[in-house]
Amino acid sequence: MRMDSVAPLDLWGGVECTVNRVGDLYFDQLECSGHASRIGDLDLLASLGIRALRYPVLWERTAPIEHAPPDWHWSDERLARVRELDVTPIVGLLHHGSGPMHTSLLDPSFPEKLAQYARQVAERYPWVDAYTPVNEPLTTARFTASYGHWYPHAQDELSFARALLNQVKATVLAMRAIREVNPRARLVQTDDLGKTHSTRTLAYQAEFENERRWVTLDLLCGRLKPGVRMWHHLQWAGVPREEVDWFAENQCPPDMIGVNHYLTSERFLDERRHRYALRTHGGNGRHRYADVEAVRVRAQGIEGPGGLLLECWQRFGLPLAVTEAHLSATREEQLRWLLEVWRGAQAARNAGADVRAVTAWSLLGAYDWDSLLTRAAGYYEPGAYDLRAPAPRPTAAVWLLRELAAGRMPEHPVLDEPGWWCRPRARLVYPAARSAQPRGPLALPQRRFSMRPSRPPRPARLSHTQDGHSARVGRATRGGGVRHVTQPLAITGATGTLGSAFARLADLRAIVHRVTSRHDMDIADPASVARFLDETRPWAVVNTAGYVRVDDAESDVTACLRENATGPAVLAEACAQRDIKLVTFSSDLVFDGQSREPYVESDRVAPLNVYGRSKAAAEERVLTVMPKALLVRTSAFFGPWDEHNFVTIALRHLAEGLPFTAVTDQTISPAYVPDLAHACLDLLLDGEQGIWHLANAGAMTWLELAQQAAEMVGLDASGIEGVPAASLALPAARPAYSALGSERGSLMPSIDVGLQRYLHDCRVTGASWLVAAKHREARSRRARVA
Repeated sequence: MRMDSVAPLDLWGGVECTVNRVGDLYFDQLECSGHASRIGDLDLLASLGIRALRYPVLWERTAPIEHAPPDWHWSDERLARVRELDVTPIVGLLHHGSGPMHTSLLDPSFPEKLAQYARQVAERYPWVDAYTPVNEPLTTARFTASYGHWYPHAQDELSFARALLNQVKATVLAMRAIREVNPRARLVQTDDLGKTHSTRTLAYQAEFENERRWVTLDLLCGRLKPGVRMWHHLQWAGVPREEVDWFAENQCPPDMIGVNHYLTSERFLDERRHRYALRTHGGNGRHRYADVEAVRVRAQGIEGPGGLLLECWQRFGLPLAVTEAHLSATREEQLRWLLEVWRGAQAARNAGADVRAVTAWSLLGAYDWDSLLTRAAGYYEPGAYDLRAPAPRPTAAVWLLRELAAGRMPEHPVLDEPGWWCRPRARLVYPAARSAQPRGPLALPQRRFSMRPSRPPRPARLSHTQDGHSARVGRATRGGGVRHVTQPLAITGATGTLGSAFARLADLRAIVHRVTSRHDMDIADPASVARFLDETRPWAVVNTAGYVRVDDAESDVTACLRENATGPAVLAEACAQRDIKLVTFSSDLVFDGQSREPYVESDRVAPLNVYGRSKAAAEERVLTVMPKALLVRTSAFFGPWDEHNFVTIALRHLAEGLPFTAVTDQTISPAYVPDLAHACLDLLLDGEQGIWHLANAGAMTWLELAQQAAEMVGLDASGIEGVPAASLALPAARPAYSALGSERGSLMPSIDVGLQRYLHDCRVTGASWLVAAKHREARSRRARVA
């Protein structure tokens, strides 16, 4: 890590390592991710080409018991390996924590206690030259002592000020202790750098927020003095003057400012609360207002990382690095955000700011940040590596980061399109509002009202659509008005359930695509396939075309084999010749049902019917001519966008008061279509190949599926009759058990979550069975009244 002179932009890395406390429970990201017991992860991270690694030697983990000797075993091993890999560690001592049980952010002796631990760390690792004693003091003070999410769960301005000053004083004392051991030690001070926008009415509150965001760095640099707004505000909150003045007398300016920036970091304040969800409402004692993500409402869009880096440079004139860049989103949006942050850092650098590096954060992903770490629900968002596999699985972000580390600008068709935060139809969920222009010099408030901002909402868990709204993007606009047609993703099977779902979600994810019918390309005709691929030049093909009538296939063998076996093989050979990626689909019906454990990818196929044999033949032929093809086995589809799947038909019958029959002796793993399509698109972008099993986690009979769906949506399940499969006398034999598991990775949520998402999306689309249920309920209500 180069701090002494301006150097080319470096790639750094980091692992999410928060250890926060809620009540008496500690939430440890290192344990959640398994990194605590996988030293081999360090080799994976180093392989990205990173120059430095933000890495934890956390107080709570290393020295949890007061007066007991620290346990250095874990950090000894890890830091030694980081050193062997020639990666510079930036050691963090406290990451969104309150410290061990014997202290807290409101403990008057907290700074001295952390400084004592910092000295022990420096003595143990005298070769470590870069430290972040306390990560994001301002953000942590907000979450612990202003909003009360984390321990010590305070919600008043004095507690917020105490928690903030304790952390910053701890940083000063920690660096003093470290430098007594290692005079070369550098301070890399991080905090979330956002910006607050507002209506004209609330411009005064936005001005306050925008001044307060610098308070960590102002304290360290000794900038808080009489006449400075935050100097007066801290005393207004109840902090004695001498405690504020201590920082001017004990300056500890960072050797490098670490800017952490997220899409939710920029806020918008609006007194017109009726426009916004109730969870966004708050106030400051003078006005009641909504506090929402600026990206979701501000007509001008967001400031973005480049502009904020320049603001920081102009204020402090100190070397800068982006120390966290991460987005919980679909794969292409993660790539777009990383690239946008990189380009923003380069733009700020080109404008004169001394920006040194960008840090790819959460390289191993993160857990439960959708609830701000207030519950342990196991909600996982992947990073550069996806941990929902037996070993960390590299995603497309690994490719992008290696390109950046090598000094190359990544190129891929999905990167030609803007991220959702730049697409008005995707980003705006509230009526667009223009923010007021900044006013003149900041002035002290005339009234002694609380300047604490409203409690921000806990962000709702992202739906399976991953923060998107429909945005049909067919072309990318380049500078100078030149229209550039991006290589499309080709999707076969235009009229099918799966093909139309892929097209809908490609729209949502701004993946330029072309949906084909048999008229456009007959996948079993080599000439037709060659002509289409050569004219369209897709970067990938998602093949959802095929023969789907399982029972008719018993008497229509030739047509079934042509569409399901010959077609995919012809398509695979043509794609292999042109280096075009391919995704195609198989079925759980390639198995004979003799197992009573979920089938995994390597299990032997033994189909019982013609349809299953056609799929098994396709698997063998496709992977023979194109080993790099991605071949997805899945099971019974259900989704909100067609009227012909099992779940929708069952619910429609029940909603209309009609009986419904379901099989009791066939066990399956259903697949919610949007979950399936999203997972396939992510795997495609990751460059995965071979056979993957994708279905919602869980195994149930058709009867159980119908009953659970009915109970979840509030319909009477007593109208569902269970019958044995033999009583239906279907032409095609089915396996009694065809549940799917995976030895490669579990990428789709449980069937419970799939059904919840189905219900949500049906409400959005106004599904016919919901309409029927409402009409029936209205008729029943009128009858009761009569």
